[in-house]
Amino acid sequence: MANVIQEKSFTLALMAVALYQHLAVTHREFVLSKQLVRSATSVGANVTEAQDAQSRADFISKMSIALKEAKESRYWLELLLQSGYIAPSISIPMHQKTPFVITHYQKLTEEVVALPVSIVKTTRNT
Repeated sequence: MANVIQEKSFTLALMAVALYQHLAVTHREFVLSKQLVRSATSVGANVTEAQDAQSRADFISKMSIALKEAKESRYWLELLLQSGYIAPSISIPMHQKTPFVITHYQKLTEEVVALPVSIVKTTRNT
């Protein structure tokens, strides 16, 4: 992967998929977790598209969409926590990777929200 935001947004998407799989098996929950997967995977897709933007305005637009999707992911995660489907201390298994704790996922989500904010501000000011 080429840069920090690409790496972190890809990891965010992988964790969202693992959380979805966990909730599907343990709680037969599909609605909220699917929304989380859609928004979390969209972050990385928009970051990837921004890398090949046709103009500065196109780049800012794609990064702004990535920011919106990251904030939406944060919303769905918080809803899953507040509704009792998951607890902050729960460990989620990942296919061929080390399990993660939900608090780590929350922290990564906050990082992925902050990165496009900084990138868009910097791009607008240069």
